[in-house]
Formats: sequence, C-alpha cells, structure tokens
Amino acid sequence: MFARRLLLASLLVASASVFAAPQTFTIDPNHTQVSFTYNHFGFSNPTGRMEDIKGTVVVDQADWDKSSVTVTMPLSGLHTGVAKLDEHLKTPDFFDAAKYPDITFKSTHVTKTGTETLDIAGDLTVHGVTKPVTLHARVNKIGENKMIGSQTAGFDADTTLKRSEFGLKMYVPAVSDEVHVHITVSADLAKN
Repeated sequence: MFARRLLLASLLVASASVFAAPQTFTIDPNHTQVSFTYNHFGFSNPTGRMEDIKGTVVVDQADWDKSSVTVTMPLSGLHTGVAKLDEHLKTPDFFDAAKYPDITFKSTHVTKTGTETLDIAGDLTVHGVTKPVTLHARVNKIGENKMIGSQTAGFDADTTLKRSEFGLKMYVPAVSDEVHVHITVSADLAKN
C-alpha cells in the first residue's frame, strides 16, 4: 500500500514538473500576422499588415513571469494592398527599409492579468528607435495541433503606438499619429 502511494505521488510530481517546464514555440509565419490601422485625413481608417514574421515564444504556464517573446518583422513583408503606398512606406520618408530592414520586439516581462489574459511588456524597435510598449494579449489555445501532430500555442494581442515617437512623422496629424496594432500568433513547439 505504501509503495503504491509512493509510486502515485512520484508520478504526480513528475507529471507536474513536465507541465511546469517552460516550452519554446517557433512562430508559424503562415498563421501569424500583425495588422495596423490608422486614420487617413479623417476620411477612412485603412489597415495594412506585416507578414513573414519570425520569432520564438517561451511559455511557462506554471509561472507566466518566466515566459518571453522575441519577434522579427521584415519590412519586405509590409503590405497595404496599394503597391505605390508599400513602396513609399519603405522609403526614408517613413520606415527607410534599406537602412532599417526589420521591426523587432523583445519582451522584458510577462504578467498574467486574468484567466486567459496577459500583459507583455517589451522593447519595440522601429526605424532604429527603441521604445517600451505593452501588448495586451489573450491566450487563444495551447494544446495539441492534430494538423501537424505537435503542440501549438495561439495568442492575440493589441496595442496603440504613436508613430512620431519612432521618427515616422510625415503627415502628422492629418494622417493620425496613433496607430492601432492587432497581432495574431500561432507558434509550434520547437523540435529538438
């Protein structure tokens, strides 16, 4: 009887430690997108998107403080649906993609704010300027992805930025300084 209880206790401790171990997920660029919305001279609120996103998400469900996010968004993946605008946004008038080809985000702290919500604080670098931002995130699902036979973690997040703070001042305030950013991320468990 004692041996059986000891074995059961050992199994429970072992399974808890496996669950508690941080897991590293690789962002799936085919199911990850960052969209941004701005006001255009008061008439409309166009949306653009960033694609070809790369990075990792470290998830520790037992202690979210130990989780982290590192993301690279190449400006080659910037699409507004208007080819001439895409070209203009990549010039020195805006992002200067030749000089600063990537936008990056590296988390500095993750805070659990609710059952399925997180605040992800970190450093965003755009146009060679790094500023602290906080992403208000929702955990969509972490579990088995039967399509690929592996674990997948999915999140959505939102934040609002002032583009002028990153040196992107052209047409402010006629074209809004504030830009709303929405992120949807799917990341697969990294294979050893």
